[in-house]
Amino acid sequence: MKVAVIGATGLVGSVMIKLLGERQFPVTSFVPVGSDRPGERHVVFGGKKHRVVTVAEALASPPDLALFSAGGDVSRKWAPAFAEAGTVVVDNSSAWRMDPGKKLVVPEINADVLVAEDRIIANPNCSTIQMAMALYPLHRRYGIRRVVVATYQSVSGSGTKALKQLDSERRGEPGEMAYPHPIDMNALPHVDAFLENAYTKEEMKMVNETRKILGDDTIGITATTVRIPVTGGHSEAINVELGDDFDMDEVRALLAGMPGVSVYDDPARNQYPMPLTSGGRDEVFVGRLRRDESHQRALNMWVVSDNLRKGAATNAVQIAEYLVQKGLLKADARQAH
Repeated sequence: MKVAVIGATGLVGSVMIKLLGERQFPVTSFVPVGSDRPGERHVVFGGKKHRVVTVAEALASPPDLALFSAGGDVSRKWAPAFAEAGTVVVDNSSAWRMDPGKKLVVPEINADVLVAEDRIIANPNCSTIQMAMALYPLHRRYGIRRVVVATYQSVSGSGTKALKQLDSERRGEPGEMAYPHPIDMNALPHVDAFLENAYTKEEMKMVNETRKILGDDTIGITATTVRIPVTGGHSEAINVELGDDFDMDEVRALLAGMPGVSVYDDPARNQYPMPLTSGGRDEVFVGRLRRDESHQRALNMWVVSDNLRKGAATNAVQIAEYLVQKGLLKADARQAH
């Protein structure tokens, strides 16, 4: 089928392109889309160079599938036009996540909500995806009453400009600032813009998106999101209050049995997830599992994932794979539409 990647020259877009090849997605025609000197740049897919085109050019000959990762403004403007043309859009921005008419999907959790009529499907926030993956089997078994999470997020989550800032600071050279403060040798409790309630957008994404994915608005969630000087991989310290008492061995078994989750937890051998553990991997790693000694029904865990892969590109491609597997996305679907 004909597949377009909107934002093909960005960090997430480039990983999407890589994954389409790695996972052997059925691409017969590939269209990379970018705003950075379209027509002058090329990307490689399937062993061939492909000219980067504009969004308007891609829409003129609509693809069957469009993976969007070019920011909320681009998604709000162009995703409906592609959907109207019959294209299935999987959007990585925050534009459609909390739209009540759009599905917010982590395939291992709630892909079954998707139907043939879904033309714009939202890909969740990176920090939300990995947390939801770890919470889901526990919520299904015990019910979750409250979650307290603090994140330790890599600079790649802010894009190329942030990576360049970190690199410049480490080399002791002046450079363009992606953040309001230095990031090297620092930790910024400031991920995305601050809101009127004193939380950041990132923190509220974790609250609202997690409830939508798990299908439970009663879960109490509070988050503090922090940017740290790591180039890739997000880490999260999560405290979970469950609805029922639990057995730690059963908790480990539930997490180990969750597709896409890897329990990596042997402190006696210094085994616990780290950003380096997750690099280039699609699993969500869980470790430092322990009962919260201050609360009878609570436990702590440390969750790490590659934010550009499962936190973004992998999840988007998995959504597309599910649609193909279930016959909801076909090469002739756009023509039929």
